[in-house]
Amino acid sequence: MSLTPAVASPSAPETSVRAGYALFVLTLINLVNYLDRYIVSSALPAIQTEFGINNTQSGLLGTVFIVVFMLASPLGGYLGDRIPRKLLVAVGVLLWSLATGASGLATSFIALLVARAFIGIGEAGYGAVAPSIISDLYPREQRTRMLSFFYIAIPVGAAMGYGLGGWLTASYSWHVAFYAGGVPGLLLGVLAFFMPEPRRGAMDEPGAQTKMPFREGLAGLASNKAFWATTLGYTLMTFSIGGLGFWMPTYMEKARGMPGDRASFLFGAITATAGLLGTLAGGWLGDRLDRKREGGGLGMSGVGLLLAAPCMFVAVNLESEPAMFATIALAQFFIFLNSGPINAAIVNCVPPAFRAFAMGLNVLCIHMLGDAISPTLIGKIADMSSLTTAIEWNALPVLFGGFALLVGAKLFRVAAPVPR
Repeated sequence: MSLTPAVASPSAPETSVRAGYALFVLTLINLVNYLDRYIVSSALPAIQTEFGINNTQSGLLGTVFIVVFMLASPLGGYLGDRIPRKLLVAVGVLLWSLATGASGLATSFIALLVARAFIGIGEAGYGAVAPSIISDLYPREQRTRMLSFFYIAIPVGAAMGYGLGGWLTASYSWHVAFYAGGVPGLLLGVLAFFMPEPRRGAMDEPGAQTKMPFREGLAGLASNKAFWATTLGYTLMTFSIGGLGFWMPTYMEKARGMPGDRASFLFGAITATAGLLGTLAGGWLGDRLDRKREGGGLGMSGVGLLLAAPCMFVAVNLESEPAMFATIALAQFFIFLNSGPINAAIVNCVPPAFRAFAMGLNVLCIHMLGDAISPTLIGKIADMSSLTTAIEWNALPVLFGGFALLVGAKLFRVAAPVPR
């Protein structure tokens, strides 16, 4: 599976208007995706009170969603390499939005778990194919920036989930928070049916493979060291930030004594601001560094994680509330630097015919060993000691993930050296 740099084909490119429309719709869907994921975090204390569940059980609300999402993602990627991808996107967002609304109807902990599982199924039909659509709408030299624009939705959507969930839970109930979260996706699901469906490999070199037997693609992916090193770093990072995102509002409320709605609002605002700035900076720097040498953007992502790890550890040990929030913001800025570069690296290191499945397999790995288990493990550590201790230990995977991404960047340079 070659890592040779792709060159955009000038023949029959997507018009900028059509490409822009697709990117805009996909980004809005991604925003709603993360909004729906993180409503549960800000509503968690109220859910615990109503159902009488402990921290370990509460962590299952994050774990069940991620487990179903990750297991369904390779299937979504397999289908995305074979059928119109916009159909998978549209059906997926409609399904998860209905499931989000249905979460508000839950009258037991088990019913809420089932609803969260259906959200995972719907998101799997979208998550694996959206980056491959964007890679076929824009040439390689623009992909990091365009994917960064797409991934801006992560911090903004998460912040909206924290803020909306916290406000609606405090003002009405956690049930109302889920009802409201399900509405935007229904409209966006309809808009997705009208997106352009770009030809696979439209922005790659003329000889790029747009059709490939599944076994051949799987064999190539198995020996793709750059893909696996990148996936390892991504997995370690996902373990840490997934657990952190799930538990931070509860930590601020129970360990720091902050009102729930204020904790959710402040953490959401910091996530949105630091994440937005980090994602934009990462997209701009990533494209510049990738033009200088192969894997330059990925190397920058690794350095960002190495800088974020000590910030995460220090944050929960600061007595001053403003200092704690400032350090959390710095950590999130460094983490979100990698949003565009790390995903651009994944789509660039596999042929067009296998990109959706590669993304689906990446999703499986980063969640199976990442945030599928971290909410429950952090909850278990918190039950054994404290949430503060659990969050301190959570900085280690970020540190190791940074080293893994630096190895991945070196493998990219070895496999596809930039001509001098």
